[in-house]
Amino acid sequence: MGKCDQCIVREFSSLKALGKDELLQMADCKTSYVIKKGEPIFEEGESVNGIFCVKDGICKLSKLSANGKDQIVKLVKPGELLGQRSLISDEPANLSAVALEDMEVCFIPKTEIMGFFNNNNQFSMNVMKTICGDLKEADDHMVSMAQKSVKERLAETLLYLEDTFGKNSDGSLHIQLSREELAGMIGTATESCIRLLSELNKIGVIDLTGKKITILDRNKLKRMAE
Repeated sequence: MGKCDQCIVREFSSLKALGKDELLQMADCKTSYVIKKGEPIFEEGESVNGIFCVKDGICKLSKLSANGKDQIVKLVKPGELLGQRSLISDEPANLSAVALEDMEVCFIPKTEIMGFFNNNNQFSMNVMKTICGDLKEADDHMVSMAQKSVKERLAETLLYLEDTFGKNSDGSLHIQLSREELAGMIGTATESCIRLLSELNKIGVIDLTGKKITILDRNKLKRMAE
């Protein structure tokens, strides 16, 4: 069992407002899980009844559309919390969270979190700020979806993947999304996504080797994204 006061999640999330006693209390009531690649942490429509701290690994937050397509809304990295919004709105999860690689997460029950929420002003402010930040991101994303071409969105997404999740030692993007997932992120059909990737590959902006994508010409990709 890890100590909450030494955990990465605390440095980056709303939890940094909690004092030593609160962290000890949290360490006592949390449950740690290992989630295997491809497994859900929770599904859309599920009552989450607490929050998950992402200690290690990356997951996708997605929504199933009417035609059965998985629309990726956000990617979540270590140090972030999942389920804050359902906790405040008292509603079932609006999105599904599925592991893109093996993950380590801790679950903290609602009762504990609400205790912190009621007694620690800075913590509740932090949670609100996080939710507002997510809303702003969603707004920006919506505008980008409406105003940018698929090619611009693909360029923007590839840059985002490199900037946020880094590269492997061979220079390829650390986070390996399937073509379907990438298409789901930019809001297009898988075929269009595959076609655009091979176009970018042909003109030497990226390199495709199997599932791996390597950005070769960042500046050109940046210009495309604008």
